[in-house]
Amino acid sequence: MSIEHAPKTEGASRTFYTIPQVAEHLQVSDKTIRRWIKSGDLITHRFGHQWRISRTDLENFIKVRREV
Repeated sequence: MSIEHAPKTEGASRTFYTIPQVAEHLQVSDKTIRRWIKSGDLITHRFGHQWRISRTDLENFIKVRREV
Protein backbone atom coordinates (compact mmCIF):
# COMPACT_ATOMS: atom_id res chain seq x y z
CA MET A 1 0.00 0.00 0.00
CA SER A 2 1.48 3.33 -0.98
CA ILE A 3 1.50 6.44 1.15
CA GLU A 4 -1.01 8.15 -1.13
CA HIS A 5 -3.58 5.38 -0.65
CA ALA A 6 -3.14 4.64 3.06
CA PRO A 7 -6.45 4.43 4.91
CA LYS A 8 -7.44 7.06 7.43
CA THR A 9 -8.00 5.91 10.97
CA GLU A 10 -11.63 5.43 11.95
CA GLY A 11 -13.29 8.62 13.15
CA ALA A 12 -10.16 10.73 12.84
CA SER A 13 -9.11 13.39 10.41
CA ARG A 14 -5.45 12.35 10.58
CA THR A 15 -3.79 9.71 8.44
CA PHE A 16 -1.33 7.30 10.01
CA TYR A 17 1.27 5.07 8.31
CA THR A 18 3.11 1.95 9.37
CA ILE A 19 6.88 1.79 9.58
CA PRO A 20 7.10 -0.36 6.40
CA GLN A 21 4.90 2.12 4.50
CA VAL A 22 7.14 5.03 5.49
CA ALA A 23 10.28 3.03 4.67
CA GLU A 24 8.92 2.21 1.21
CA HIS A 25 7.90 5.82 0.58
CA LEU A 26 11.31 7.18 1.60
CA GLN A 27 13.14 4.27 -0.08
CA VAL A 28 15.06 3.29 3.05
CA SER A 29 15.00 0.19 5.23
CA ASP A 30 12.68 -0.43 8.17
CA LYS A 31 15.83 -0.41 10.31
CA THR A 32 16.62 3.15 9.22
CA ILE A 33 13.09 4.29 10.12
CA ARG A 34 13.42 2.63 13.54
CA ARG A 35 16.79 4.35 14.05
CA TRP A 36 15.22 7.75 13.29
CA ILE A 37 12.40 6.95 15.72
CA LYS A 38 14.83 5.89 18.46
CA SER A 39 16.91 9.05 18.02
CA GLY A 40 13.77 11.20 18.29
CA ASP A 41 14.05 12.54 14.74
CA LEU A 42 10.79 10.91 13.62
CA ILE A 43 7.74 11.13 15.89
CA THR A 44 5.54 8.07 16.33
CA HIS A 45 2.22 7.26 17.99
CA ARG A 46 1.50 3.96 19.67
CA PHE A 47 -1.87 2.27 19.20
CA GLY A 48 -1.92 -0.93 21.23
CA HIS A 49 1.15 -2.88 20.11
CA GLN A 50 1.55 -0.99 16.85
CA TRP A 51 3.60 2.10 16.05
CA ARG A 52 2.24 4.61 13.54
CA ILE A 53 3.60 7.79 11.98
CA SER A 54 1.13 10.56 11.22
CA ARG A 55 1.11 12.24 7.82
CA THR A 56 1.78 15.59 9.51
CA ASP A 57 4.80 14.25 11.43
CA LEU A 58 6.18 12.60 8.27
CA GLU A 59 5.79 15.79 6.24
CA ASN A 60 7.52 17.79 9.01
CA PHE A 61 10.35 15.24 9.15
CA ILE A 62 10.87 15.47 5.39
CA LYS A 63 10.76 19.27 5.48
CA VAL A 64 13.40 19.44 8.21
CA ARG A 65 15.62 16.96 6.34
CA ARG A 66 15.40 19.04 3.15
CA GLU A 67 16.55 22.14 5.01
CA VAL A 68 19.64 20.46 6.51
